[in-house]
Amino acid sequence: MVVNPARTGHSGTMVNGPVPGRVPGNTRDRVLDIAHELFYWKGIRATGVDAVASAAGVAPPTLYRIFGSKDGLVAAYLERAAEGYLAWMEAASAPSVGTPRDRILALFDALAEQVRPEHCRGCPFLMALAEYPDEDSAPHRIAVATKSAVRDRFEALTGELGAAPGARDLKWLADHLTLVMEGVYASVAALGTEGPVAVARGAAETLLDAALR
Repeated sequence: MVVNPARTGHSGTMVNGPVPGRVPGNTRDRVLDIAHELFYWKGIRATGVDAVASAAGVAPPTLYRIFGSKDGLVAAYLERAAEGYLAWMEAASAPSVGTPRDRILALFDALAEQVRPEHCRGCPFLMALAEYPDEDSAPHRIAVATKSAVRDRFEALTGELGAAPGARDLKWLADHLTLVMEGVYASVAALGTEGPVAVARGAAETLLDAALR
């Protein structure tokens, strides 16, 4: 899943592994790069602050000075992940792609590429919700806000579909499309890209055809 705006290729997919020739500049960004790799691929609870500090080449006190606590580091990681993810979603469904229908289907085409196993082990925001069930915690709130933003994007796109005079209210369609996307992220780690992922675009197309009939 595209989650790190500092580590994305031109195709919109995440680039894993070290960045060749990277010169450590901003310490905060370097720590967040490392936190992204470790939290996303190994798990938040399974990754200690010392592991992040060691991999980033900084002392633990430096990390605490920047982020305040591990929860502060996790919140910063998720905020930057959300920034990258929502930017990916906007680009994949930009007006230049075509009609609102074309843009929605293009988003699901991009999704199929994004969740390939070399790029994705699931949704980092769903993972954060599982690891931070406390609704008052910053990581939980950031994950919920990101999910809400995804639904808002679908509502904006479906709103354009229903903008014609006399068109039906298509708010229900935004929820259905969000459910299809969430199903992709929830199933891909266990069932791979040949499971429900393979029919997600077709499901979206069926929903669009039903809505516009």
